[in-house]
Amino acid sequence: MTETSTDVTELSAMSIAEILEALPHRYPFLMIDRIVEINGDESAIGVKNVTYNEPIFLGHFPGNPIFPGVLIIEGMAQTAGAIVIKHDSTGGRKNIVLMLGVDNARFRKPAGPGDTIEFHIQKMHRRRNVGRYEAKAKVNGTVIAEAEITAMIVGADQ
Repeated sequence: MTETSTDVTELSAMSIAEILEALPHRYPFLMIDRIVEINGDESAIGVKNVTYNEPIFLGHFPGNPIFPGVLIIEGMAQTAGAIVIKHDSTGGRKNIVLMLGVDNARFRKPAGPGDTIEFHIQKMHRRRNVGRYEAKAKVNGTVIAEAEITAMIVGADQ
């Protein structure tokens, strides 16, 4: 059987330098270290390496460090935002992505120092400058959190 489809999936990635170019976030609030798989603005897998020396673990929680769920959601949103900015980048115009909403968030298991969190993002739909994304956070292939994220792209000067 021969393949007759002309649809081609072109996967790419983003280094930390490219992420810093796309997003306004900086340490300690940048929640992704790299994006290992991007399919346009359709899907992506972002990566966060959780280390014990992150400032959040001074208070969350001493003796039992757990990476906060709200920061997992932020990592999901940053991954979606980075691929949208990369996909939409045109001739010098700088855009940013603002989170409009988080729905159906569920936290299944905690993450902590030594874990690598993968943020699996899938576009649900997008109209002009507003998009909705299904997001799952995984550690070692196990879903630890999931949510639907709605975001809006705006000019950086707005």
